[in-house]
Amino acid sequence: MSERAAPFYCPYCGDEDLRPSEQGHGAWECAACNRAFQLKFLGLLARGLQPNDAAGDEI
Repeated sequence: MSERAAPFYCPYCGDEDLRPSEQGHGAWECAACNRAFQLKFLGLLARGLQPNDAAGDEI
């Protein structure tokens, strides 16, 4: 498995000033908005991505 993925932006304010938190695995702190959040990978979907057959302009 590769290295852990790190978020590029805060999900609340969009700032890039993120630091790992001491709260545990996947926890991050945003210095801009003073919020802490945690990221967690839930797994892969069994069905995968399905193409949208109804897309497009129908007349």
